[in-house]
Amino acid sequence: MAKKIFDNFEEILGSVILMVMAVITFANVITRYFVMRALAFTEEITINFFVWLVMLGTAIAFKKGANLSMTLFYDFLPKKGRKICFILGTVLSLIFFGLLAWLGYIEVMDEIDLNVTTESLDIPVYYYTIALPVFSVLIFVRIAQAALATIRRNEY
Repeated sequence: MAKKIFDNFEEILGSVILMVMAVITFANVITRYFVMRALAFTEEITINFFVWLVMLGTAIAFKKGANLSMTLFYDFLPKKGRKICFILGTVLSLIFFGLLAWLGYIEVMDEIDLNVTTESLDIPVYYYTIALPVFSVLIFVRIAQAALATIRRNEY
């Protein structure tokens, strides 16, 4: 059960977040047209949750090997060249998301130290920005899992 949840974590969480965004946005549209007042907090939530969805979508793409890639030159390389490019690309991706996780962690710690709050809901900003380091670590794990699977299958 735990393995199934971990394997589908991004899809489950992404579905819940998308559902919340849809309900909140629909409520805002209804109140704006029938009550003539917009719910100010809905924009804050939907924009920040959209960032969460992008990060989750990136993790899904790396997990399924569906991330955008341009393979024109890669396809013409011999197997050894493709292996080198694959390893180099994987290492660079791991470095990028590792740095993103570290810098996101620093950002969250700064927001906690400075006690920064959001404008409309007046809640701590790090409630939203914690997604950056957490999901960067998730993406890092998914890249490593996909790379190990590719190496085991010897499919470059």
